[in-house]
Amino acid sequence: MTWLLYGATGYTGRLIARRAAADGARPVLAGRNAAKLLPLAAELGLEHRVFGLDDEAAIRRGLEGVDAVAHCAGPFGRTALPMARACVDTGAAYLDITGEIDVFEALFAFGPRAAKAGVVLLPGAGFDVVPTDCVAALLAARLPDATQLDLAFLAGGGASPGTARTALTGAAEGGRIRAGGEIRTVPLGSRRVRAAFPSGARTVVSVPWGDVSTAYHSTGIPDITTYTAVPAAALAAARMLRGPLRGAVAGVAGKLVRGPGERALDGARCEVWGRARDAAGNTVTATLTGPNPYSLTADSVLRIMPRIGRLPTGFQTPSRALGADFAASLDGVTVTMDALR
Repeated sequence: MTWLLYGATGYTGRLIARRAAADGARPVLAGRNAAKLLPLAAELGLEHRVFGLDDEAAIRRGLEGVDAVAHCAGPFGRTALPMARACVDTGAAYLDITGEIDVFEALFAFGPRAAKAGVVLLPGAGFDVVPTDCVAALLAARLPDATQLDLAFLAGGGASPGTARTALTGAAEGGRIRAGGEIRTVPLGSRRVRAAFPSGARTVVSVPWGDVSTAYHSTGIPDITTYTAVPAAALAAARMLRGPLRGAVAGVAGKLVRGPGERALDGARCEVWGRARDAAGNTVTATLTGPNPYSLTADSVLRIMPRIGRLPTGFQTPSRALGADFAASLDGVTVTMDALR
């Protein structure tokens, strides 16, 4: 199988490219910046292709002979659909590492066209949202009549430039929850919950995480809120980040943030806590611990790629395509399910 890694010179793309080469995989490295791409391709001894995403014909030419694409170039709100459309047109499976709610929903709407073409669309194939989506699916399997789902995460190690840009832009748009099966906008941080993470209980606040979209498609649970730990000062700053300054501030942050170094990655961990409740008040909780989000993402993408041609076509979430236990199969990941109460 020939697969292409688009956005190979970004922070996460480089991690995936280097890990793939170390494992003996031979992805085609691709991106729009030849000056950055050529040295990386030469270093790893891999084929490369240079093309941007503003010309659909150029994208289709860039995908000639490609069976699958790992799309890692954000912001996905601008890049996902052009790449996904080209994948459907050329018959290449599509995978990305987005965590953006609107991108998931747009690809869900595009799913019937992909299914008709026999193409799989698998967004959120990294830390956004493999661990949380699999925890959601495990909880739903344990409590099939659940009506409410809370998912919280802690992401250690620091942010990459792309993550910083996306987080600031998303936070400025306010919070998002799912209520009665519909996605609704609410004030950022308007909900709080005490999450019993493996490292200790933490008070977390509601944020617009991808599972507001994906967990619903995976489980059918109608009320979903996602949370993380956010310092009060950061929360207040995000609420103030409105209007024309939003894009400028996000762009500056993306340039200033370098991403975690190797030492920070090695010492960082991620954690997930989830709780499902049914109308009768029965609850079940689960937790997950794993490596830093970027290492988990690289591992996840490289585990999925050899299997992607055998996955169901059309729009998929990680747990629907790969099973609720997929996250637990990744390096350094442990999942614990508590008894029903």
